Amino acid sequence: MAFKRKTTQPVRKRKAFTRKKVCRFCTDTELVIDYKEVRTLRNFLTERSKIIPRRIYGNCAKHQRQMTEAIKRARQIALLPYTGNPNI
Repeated sequence: MAFKRKTTQPVRKRKAFTRKKVCRFCTDTELVIDYKEVRTLRNFLTERSKIIPRRIYGNCAKHQRQMTEAIKRARQIALLPYTGNPNI
């Protein structure tokens, strides 16, 4: 008969090391968030044209607000789509 060993210490799970995400607009001051620069704005959108949250991309709160405002302005004047390709 096999007996299970009882432990009095709780099992600790190791947390995976994750690198601190750094805002690229804070580090490189020459980068400017502008609604007319569609190429830079597309980096912050998913395939379905959803805005990537700051906890995933790593922007600071100030630049994330500027980024969402620029994306919304670009959508308003039809530089960026509101939705991605529906035929996926």
